[in-house]
Amino acid sequence: MAESKKVVTRRDFLKAGTAVALGGFVGFPLLRNVHAGEAGKSRVVLIRDKNAVSGDGKIQPDVLEKMMDQAVTTLMDTPDPISAWKKLVKPEDVVGIKSNAWYRLPTPQALEVAIRKRLLDVGVKEENMAVDDRGVLRNPVFQRATALINTRPMRTHDWSGLGTLIKNYVMYTPRPWDYHDNACEPLGALWHFPQVEGKTRLNILVMLTPQFHSTGPHSFSQEYVWTYGGLIVSQDPVAADATGARIIQAKRDAFFGKHRPISPPPLHIAAADTRFKLGNSRPERIELVKLGWDESTFI
Repeated sequence: MAESKKVVTRRDFLKAGTAVALGGFVGFPLLRNVHAGEAGKSRVVLIRDKNAVSGDGKIQPDVLEKMMDQAVTTLMDTPDPISAWKKLVKPEDVVGIKSNAWYRLPTPQALEVAIRKRLLDVGVKEENMAVDDRGVLRNPVFQRATALINTRPMRTHDWSGLGTLIKNYVMYTPRPWDYHDNACEPLGALWHFPQVEGKTRLNILVMLTPQFHSTGPHSFSQEYVWTYGGLIVSQDPVAADATGARIIQAKRDAFFGKHRPISPPPLHIAAADTRFKLGNSRPERIELVKLGWDESTFI
């Protein structure tokens, strides 16, 4: 994994947030721990663990499960993970776990396993849950799903600027190219499809080894991947994506030694807020809770 050319401190991160104006979702990031939820704000939990990814790049399942449990427990303000998941799903739910199968940077199988484990713990039947990405329109569990768990890694993307939780639902249309206009700005419309609308109970943006730069369609290079060791968890996909985008932008600025905007700008994140009313993209409407590994830096 490529290492940053410079360590980015909280002060640097604030500067990056001030300088960037990607569709209006970047401003003064809220880098503070909070407790009770604040009215009108979207709670986002960022958790990091330096042991989540080993030195040889392997994801550690036990660490990842603990990270997910701690983040979901904090998000839902409960004493334990099972109580938290009981707030998210019911035993009678049919649950689709919307994953991402891009072979270069897929949703970790260990995370999919951990989610299924918690669903079983709260009483969801095995036959009433499935993990899928490109086959969601044909998958019988997804066809009758009453609840969705949305998870994917964040990476830069040649068409949309960033591959995000919002974009992860593009497989719910047989014509994804219809949503590629203006840097994929219309992606939020997918969340109002009947098979999706109102069903997403939890969003997990995987930031274990995110890709912060790319040079063409479907491009991947180890030079532009770094071990961040994080998860971003929220019930608001827009707030989670906006938080991840600020981290990616700060990393880019540090790596290149100057401000290097995400290109194309991820307009779909702000549009998901202002046009499609899916959540909060602006930092002042996001309540960010940081857990775990910090070492006085954000990156």
